[in-house]
Amino acid sequence: MPVDTFDPRYDVATAQSQGRRERQEDAVAVSCPQGAEFGFAVVSDGMGGHAAGDLASRIIVAEIFAELTLRGRAALAAPEDLSELLKASVETANASLQAQIDAYPDQSGMGGTVVATSLVDGGLQWVSVGDSLLYLLRDGMLKRLNDDHSMGPQIDLMARNGMIDAETARTHPQRNCLTSALTGKDIPELDCPARRLDLEDGDLVVLASDGLQSVAEEDIASILDKASHLESREIATALIDAVTDAGDPEQDNTSVVVIRVYQPEPRPEDVPVPMAAPARQRRSIWAALGGIFGRPGLPATATAKQEG
Repeated sequence: MPVDTFDPRYDVATAQSQGRRERQEDAVAVSCPQGAEFGFAVVSDGMGGHAAGDLASRIIVAEIFAELTLRGRAALAAPEDLSELLKASVETANASLQAQIDAYPDQSGMGGTVVATSLVDGGLQWVSVGDSLLYLLRDGMLKRLNDDHSMGPQIDLMARNGMIDAETARTHPQRNCLTSALTGKDIPELDCPARRLDLEDGDLVVLASDGLQSVAEEDIASILDKASHLESREIATALIDAVTDAGDPEQDNTSVVVIRVYQPEPRPEDVPVPMAAPARQRRSIWAALGGIFGRPGLPATATAKQEG
């Protein structure tokens, strides 16, 4: 492989906070082993409270996880079918919610949002319903990728048109009312572009429940940009810490998945070998043997421990 070819790998981590809520109603699942060429992530924010919002999010995530696990590998051979698979996984999850409600009528009213992403051959595709977030940070610029199925965009449009002021829009009591969610019924709105987004070395992809919105987007961008050189687990922790520091007395559950896209270091066989390599290699072999057999005045076991 030429050293200038982009061969993407993914460093993925999750983090959660219960916030000020009595229970954790978010659910998260990730299948993206480090160094893998295929993976996916799912975040669901349950709703319903007493009507089992926590159960709803677990059902949604479990069904989508199962569908993508069983059928996702086929996307490596036919990536053009991936958007249909993502849609089908959401529809399966929605049907499972209805089956649960049919079996336990007291859980009527349960439901949840979802955002799920797939990673195949350096391409990102997604499906989302509701107001959970999907961000891309590239070259220091933060962009929301998925549609917001809440009243927020409509209220912001009213502010841009001068019908209400910016502060009224920001604090509007109906801002977080959903226009689409998984409830077992027909899904009013579903965002699932057929075209994939090609990822680049250094990209950060973030999936999150709406609890992250306690942090302003410009602050999220700053956190991600400053932490972009860190491992994904450190970036995820930084986002959750920012939510905690915001100090919202009614803080919702918050869940994040951070996907760091990177170019792996060239393997030894990819690096041109100088003509003088055999002599250097011979010296390094003797140096290694010296380490194994020990140095003067040191037991071999102590030397080996220091060298390791």
